[in-house]
Amino acid sequence: MKTVRLLALLSLLVAAPVSARAAQGAYATDGDCGGRPMTTVRMAPGYCLGLVWQGARTEGPRMPRGLLALSNGDWLVTDLGNWYPGNGAIWRLSFGPDGAPRWRRLAQGLNMPHTAARGPDGRVYVSEMNRILTLDPDAADPAATVRTVIGDLPDNRLHANRHPLSSFVFDANGDLLVNVGAPSDRCVDARGRARANAAGACIDSAATAQVRRHAYLGNGRWAEDSAVFASGLRNSIALVRHPSGTILQGENSVDLTTPDHPYDEINVLRQGGHYGWPYCVDLATPLPGWSAAQTRCGQRDRPVALLPPHAAPLDLIYYDGAMFPELRGRLLISWHGYRRAGGRIMAAETDGEGRPLTDIGGRYAIYPRGALSYPAGAPSIRGKVLTPGWDTVAGRQPRGAPVVLAVAVDGSIWVTDDRNRAILRIARSDKTP
Repeated sequence: MKTVRLLALLSLLVAAPVSARAAQGAYATDGDCGGRPMTTVRMAPGYCLGLVWQGARTEGPRMPRGLLALSNGDWLVTDLGNWYPGNGAIWRLSFGPDGAPRWRRLAQGLNMPHTAARGPDGRVYVSEMNRILTLDPDAADPAATVRTVIGDLPDNRLHANRHPLSSFVFDANGDLLVNVGAPSDRCVDARGRARANAAGACIDSAATAQVRRHAYLGNGRWAEDSAVFASGLRNSIALVRHPSGTILQGENSVDLTTPDHPYDEINVLRQGGHYGWPYCVDLATPLPGWSAAQTRCGQRDRPVALLPPHAAPLDLIYYDGAMFPELRGRLLISWHGYRRAGGRIMAAETDGEGRPLTDIGGRYAIYPRGALSYPAGAPSIRGKVLTPGWDTVAGRQPRGAPVVLAVAVDGSIWVTDDRNRAILRIARSDKTP
């Protein structure tokens, strides 16, 4: 009976609106940040973090994830809802004459929506767990314009698929590159034994843990059939294409028990590349449970750079705005992870093809204070953290959980924070360091 009551309580907690559980994640404000209330988050010199919106009632998204700037200053925001299908939504965020946020729900009953982006035809596209859809946010009834574009993505609940979210990026020719996450952490059973087929390979790797390519057919249509673009990728939520054609992926590596290993990664994707999952992590470290004959780590594509362990990169964008000339061309990375290296936004230096510049070795900061070293000889991201003080401060701010980044028309950087049900804005600070 106690077990039944405990399970019932847990189910209520999961189903409860985020607004009922967000009080401890409230952002206090003090001062002005480019026309928005300034949070108390300590930023890199020259930057401030303003609060655009934080949910405290039922209005607005419960778990804001994707961001897309619309032409009139409004924003399209995808709402995961919770980690169960059918509770997601798409919202339109506008602002009244006094600057107060106003929400309009455009579509609901969706399955864990995440990415929102403009396609090669100018239409709006959104990823759900099981499909890519399009809709017209300017229509009188946007929900009536929803149309499935790609409908063959894995339709698995979280309990059957550890990485159920879909994301996508458009290639230069209009092809859709779509993430299909690995259904497990590292393809082993409860006793740590490999879940392998007759050939000794992971049974999950043939149809998942990959980025698929759907050919563009023109006029808002893509081939339902796909080809594998790159594989051995545990969870490719963070994808970006540079104008030069470079495709980068942020890899959320496996969850071993130690907080300081393995490292997350930035990978340069290529056609036919295999990036290690579930056999290898870091530069060429084999994972337990697999034989040397199967891992072959020296033959896998290595990451171009390591990120801190459990940083959890969920978005990559190239900054192209006017507000921060010093950031132009840099790669912005959101670190969503709840462990001590997460809760940050990184601005990485890049070369002419959009590849992050690296240093050998190096150190990364951890909360509440201090820093740890990358492995000797390993490439680490060169750049700066824009949000060095985004840790929990009782009564003033929660630990940040940045998801998606977007550059506004004025060059400010907008950020969704799903764990704290907030939308924030990085602007130029007029305070001298």
